[in-house]
Amino acid sequence: MDGTQIDPVTLEEGGLTVALPDGRRGYFNAWWLRDNCPSSFDAETRERTFDIFHHATTPRPAEAHIHEDALVVHWAGEHHVSRYPLAMLAAYAAGVRRHDPADLPRRPWFADHYPDLTRVAHPTLHEDPAERRRLMEALLVEGVAIIGDMPDTDAALTRTAGLLGTIRPSFFGAYFDVRTHVKPTNLAYTSKALELHTDVPAEELAPGIQYLHCRRNSVEGGLNLFLDGTAVANDLREDDPEAFRLLSETEIPFYKEHDGIDMRARQRVIELDHNGAVSGVTISQHMADIFDLPQRLMDSYYPAFVKFGRMLQDEKYVMRFTLRAGECICFDNHRIVHGRAAYAATTGERHLRGTYTDRGELRGLYRALVSEGRFH
Repeated sequence: MDGTQIDPVTLEEGGLTVALPDGRRGYFNAWWLRDNCPSSFDAETRERTFDIFHHATTPRPAEAHIHEDALVVHWAGEHHVSRYPLAMLAAYAAGVRRHDPADLPRRPWFADHYPDLTRVAHPTLHEDPAERRRLMEALLVEGVAIIGDMPDTDAALTRTAGLLGTIRPSFFGAYFDVRTHVKPTNLAYTSKALELHTDVPAEELAPGIQYLHCRRNSVEGGLNLFLDGTAVANDLREDDPEAFRLLSETEIPFYKEHDGIDMRARQRVIELDHNGAVSGVTISQHMADIFDLPQRLMDSYYPAFVKFGRMLQDEKYVMRFTLRAGECICFDNHRIVHGRAAYAATTGERHLRGTYTDRGELRGLYRALVSEGRFH
């Protein structure tokens, strides 16, 4: 069977080489072909029903040919025939990742971005699929958007976050209220300045999308501080490749210990995607644990860490504004670094209600709505 030419299919030791519609010849492994026979998937759930682990022998094509734009394979030792659309084979011939509609190019932004922030209105968002698409794409591309005209109710935040995913509790609970507390468990619950950070890095998988619904804001001070962590990390990569390497390869410890909670996780300060591009950052000085790295490593790690932290303070990056009552800012918690200036608690009221959903769910919902044409 080896090397036998069955035009336009060549049978080889491990699989088949097939002539594809675009003129290429693609090689396909026999295990892969048997595992991915179209009959292996349930027509309703789209889940795989065939289990390759239970296949008793190494799959071997007894005969293969092209018929009506499909590869037809008769399997040796089985009463089974597989039919693969050539278009399906062409999509996997190069061994590259399947096209992902949610893998939109990130667009870095800087301190002057506030006037250009994507803004959607709460009533329209719930009525118009095109507005939901605008919001989703803003979060995927720029990592941040503002929803206006939010009702002054707890339910408004629940309903809005539910458009993009399922409420994702953290160790603060399903929701949290950012206002001055008599006995605060977090600096956010005081009127003090809150340094630039990403949320809850002490969780092994920190929440992906954060929502802050401003219910009251009449105090003096308290400017919101937001920046694009990918923009800063990209500049660090250009300016100091070795510092960038250390921050993108070395895990450091974060923690939260309070009232029966002892959360610990290790994170890389700079996150990279499958292409090696910066996809986000994790930074929080108030939740950083004592670094337990080798002391010699810290000779080089600390200068890189501090350099990046100082860059985060640079006016080139920090967007400063006041979130108004009735606005909800939503943002990628693995990309957008945020903080707050101090405010005078006795000068008025300041109350933000927050919650989280996950990035993966946002991307999954976006893919489904795009493929099903439900944005129109």
